[in-house]
Amino acid sequence: MNLNTHDSDMLAMRHAMVASQLRTNAVSDARVVAAMDSVPREAFLPSEVAALAYRDTAVPLGHGRAQNVPIATGRLLTQAELLPADRVLLIGAAGGYTAAVLAELVASVVAVECDPALATHARAALAGIANVTLVEGPLENGHAAGAPYDVLVIDGAVEGVSDALVEQVTIGGRAVAGIVDRGITRLAAGRRSAGGFGLLAFADIECVPLPGFAQPRTFTF
Repeated sequence: MNLNTHDSDMLAMRHAMVASQLRTNAVSDARVVAAMDSVPREAFLPSEVAALAYRDTAVPLGHGRAQNVPIATGRLLTQAELLPADRVLLIGAAGGYTAAVLAELVASVVAVECDPALATHARAALAGIANVTLVEGPLENGHAAGAPYDVLVIDGAVEGVSDALVEQVTIGGRAVAGIVDRGITRLAAGRRSAGGFGLLAFADIECVPLPGFAQPRTFTF
């Protein structure tokens, strides 16, 4: 494989991200590590910020959105215990990067994005990846037409998971998400059971906020 200098530099930075950000921070699923080592993150970012693809902080995408931190995405996908036969609902597709990573790990991915510009970018970047469907619409609504899903992945931080999303996960299905807890973002995981749904935090890690999930505020004196 012949690479130009730019591609070689990006490849080196991708390998460095895996070595220094993922392997050292409990991203222990070898399949997740391999997928994140092979998918070119820069291809799913606007050209003006592509050079920032492998830094260990969020990458601004405009309109108040950002690409999630690599370690946050890696930890969420690891905690999801993904199986090759899984059908995944991804909330917060952004430019399509996490959908492309998931496509290497599971049977099918429905990726939902609410920002029209990001959805357009993701659709183009994901062209040719047959097991990913990009849906443009409110994140909190998911995509009921494709339900039920084995796994719900919310690639960002939310104040709460909407009932609409929970209902799209099969009984016994897994869910991972960033959650906002009193101004702190945490990563959380859980399952949907016949009796309900809940998430349990497992790591305090920076995670980008997603729109559409604000909880009603209670008035206090």
